[in-house]
Amino acid sequence: MNKLVFFSVLLLFLQSCQTDVVFNKYHTLENACWEHDNRLTFEMEIKDTINHHNLFINIRNTRDYEYNNLFLITQMTFPDLTKVVDTLEYEMADATGRFLGSGFSDRKENKLFYKENVRFKESGIYLFQIRQAMRKRNEVAGISPLQGISDVGISVEKVK
Repeated sequence: MNKLVFFSVLLLFLQSCQTDVVFNKYHTLENACWEHDNRLTFEMEIKDTINHHNLFINIRNTRDYEYNNLFLITQMTFPDLTKVVDTLEYEMADATGRFLGSGFSDRKENKLFYKENVRFKESGIYLFQIRQAMRKRNEVAGISPLQGISDVGISVEKVK
């Protein structure tokens, strides 16, 4: 009887630990430097047109990142080739300069909301492109390379 209870609790625990991650992929940036013209592309096949999803941009930064925010330009291309472009700003550090995100070492990981409660209306291949759009104050030219960003990723999770 004790074994049955133990295995039942273990099974419930393992099921509760499962996430509804549909897609998760990263691009590692050489020398933790992101060139201004480097568009990172993620290709994802979507079959589920019923459930709602949350989309996240995942950023890993090192202590070499000099800014408290991050500007990104994203483009989502649908299977019918319709495109949606967004300019996004994320906080990377608090007012004291302490990096936000998780991690205990020199790297921090940030899971940043990109799109919330999205239902993909058509199945097929979706393309996501991300590029950094950082500029110094009062300057038109983008920062290149942007130092301190080591990895950029996209993740998609079913809404529970």
